[in-house]
Amino acid sequence: MTHWPWLLIGSLCWTAMAAALELTPQEAAGKRIYLEGTGSSDAPIYALVGASDTSIPASALPCGNCHGADGRGRPEGGVRPPDITWQRLTKAYGQRLDSGRSYPAYDEAALVRALSEGRDPAGNRLDPAMPRFVMSLRDMTDLSAYLKRLEDDRDPGLEDELLRIGTLLPAKGSLAASGETVAAVLAGVIGGINDAGGIYGRKLELVIADPGPDRRSAEAALHRLLAQRIFALVAPLAPAFEGHFADLIEASGLPLIGPLTQLAEEHSSRLVFDPLPGLREQLFALGDYASAHLELSDPLASIVYPQDSRLRPLAEALEIRLQGQGWSRVRLLGYRPDSLENMADRLPRETQAVFFLGASDAFAALTERLRDAQPSPYLFAASTQVGAAAMQAPRRFSDRLFLSYPFLPGDWTPSGVADLLEVRQRGGIGGQHALMQVGAYSAAMLLGEGLKRAGRDASREKLVTALENLHDFNTGLTPVLGFGPGKRVGAAGAHIVKVDIQGQRFWPTGRYIRVDPRL
Repeated sequence: MTHWPWLLIGSLCWTAMAAALELTPQEAAGKRIYLEGTGSSDAPIYALVGASDTSIPASALPCGNCHGADGRGRPEGGVRPPDITWQRLTKAYGQRLDSGRSYPAYDEAALVRALSEGRDPAGNRLDPAMPRFVMSLRDMTDLSAYLKRLEDDRDPGLEDELLRIGTLLPAKGSLAASGETVAAVLAGVIGGINDAGGIYGRKLELVIADPGPDRRSAEAALHRLLAQRIFALVAPLAPAFEGHFADLIEASGLPLIGPLTQLAEEHSSRLVFDPLPGLREQLFALGDYASAHLELSDPLASIVYPQDSRLRPLAEALEIRLQGQGWSRVRLLGYRPDSLENMADRLPRETQAVFFLGASDAFAALTERLRDAQPSPYLFAASTQVGAAAMQAPRRFSDRLFLSYPFLPGDWTPSGVADLLEVRQRGGIGGQHALMQVGAYSAAMLLGEGLKRAGRDASREKLVTALENLHDFNTGLTPVLGFGPGKRVGAAGAHIVKVDIQGQRFWPTGRYIRVDPRL
């Protein structure tokens, strides 16, 4: 047995930890005071504000509220809090402010005096907006220790004027064209953001690594991205990681927005956000539609799936969901992709509904084998899997074949279409790989919105929190997106489309089925 995958995962974790600042217990306690206004000692911390020294809990007015998580100060309400990074405070020549006030360099004693008395090293009073703090000696020591590390305490990829984003896209093999398309879309969206001034003055930089042909090469590519200190991962196309993204990024704390996979990772990690539904959501939507709108009375149903370790759990989950909706006769039927001849022969004769998982060639083989089935069963499949094979099915399945779609042209707004066309023009691409384009576009738009909401003092945790609290976000190309605690698929549902094989037309049923895939 080879152990390289686990050794490499350990290496990934080491790289992630090495890239982040490690604080001592004292510095960590000081960070809590700085950001939250709460200390580690039993005595509470108070802030004295105004000429009358009104006392309020420091948790209502922590240092970071005004000086920012990076200590560099943010203008607010006509007041500009100064840069309090230790490097600036301790400059040998001191400081001279625009107000004319000057003072020598700070040391630890001068910092304590500024915090407790509101005076600088020269004895000048600080700005009246600056509170004075009442705290224990231990808390003051903790806070001082953290302020010395403050300017270095930031997430990887986050710099004063730059924010580095990573992705995994194939450069060779059968997915190279898709990878090139996704790269063009991401570059187009990011280029538009940067041309508009970036996000809070930071330009976005996209770093691309080729995941290669297998799991080993993909892990090595992710290792390289982490070594380049990326802040987040957006729209990666790495089939070798499908179903495993969450395990790989959890230790690093790396947010992942919009993995281009078939299986959305709803339960896996709070760090993963899928704008569009995966197979799970789409199949659940088909099952919910069949239960509610086809008036089938306890039908005999078969769930046909390839004997694949990733898809059997999905087939079993669909079986449980259908049984919960009154389908007492549901059968699982696994098939080998390299032996399709007997797949249809194993279906019970009275089967009334078939839910299909697998590739388009297997779907074509199944429908051909069912050409003479009596009666003709209803067929259900995800459009992302069967593709054009749906129109090649025997005509007897006309109006009995239903497909799920993550989005339809009806979801596209004029502004959304205009923005996508501009992105295509920037990237020099046409309409190829439309699903990939919309997936990558939605992921990039979601990332941009999350960064805006995270604020100038962004962090990975703030990005995750911002996205978790994002509701009714309109990309202009998809159903509205929304997340929440434990909800990591933005558009958890699908449009249901009926296939008119005789007329070679797709007929939207007008039903967008929202599902809770956790049930």
